[in-house]
Amino acid sequence: MTDQANGEQAVTEPDVVIARVHERFGDRILEASVEHDQPTFVVSRDTLVDLAAFLRDDPQLQFTRLADLCGADFLGVEQAMGRRARFEVVYHFHSFALKRWVRVRVPVEDDEVEVPSLTGLWAGANWYEREVFDLFGIRFANHPDLTRILMPDDWEGHPLRKDYQPPREPHEWSFNPDEWQKAVQRGS
Repeated sequence: MTDQANGEQAVTEPDVVIARVHERFGDRILEASVEHDQPTFVVSRDTLVDLAAFLRDDPQLQFTRLADLCGADFLGVEQAMGRRARFEVVYHFHSFALKRWVRVRVPVEDDEVEVPSLTGLWAGANWYEREVFDLFGIRFANHPDLTRILMPDDWEGHPLRKDYQPPREPHEWSFNPDEWQKAVQRGS
């Protein structure tokens, strides 16, 4: 990186968030990177709750806001994109103190689609987790009310999965000769 004021080479400091997390979790972090000043961590589901609590409670970090969590389905492109699993649950945390964001990605295998719930740390995770459950079928262990939130209770399947086949809808056709004749006369 070049200092534009005097043209000298500036020393880039290691990212404080990544350094702090690596200091605490070491090998439990599967992957870490920084994109657009946003640290991103890939962790196993066994590490998720500990990492989220650390990000929130550590006085040097203070990622006190769970801004979002969502699901992603990489069916058919897992290997091409270098993904560890078919699904991911992605969390976005915000620190008002650092004025920064952090992303945490949790790979979820197709044969065991469950991650721990963060409702014990953030009550607001409740609705986000229900949405991911409803649309992707990813379960959240120890969630207080893991029920559908968008789709009807009797809906079969999870609409945002790439292999989801929507139910066929019956088509109703009718023919009204009077209206058809009027349209023909108008030239429509």
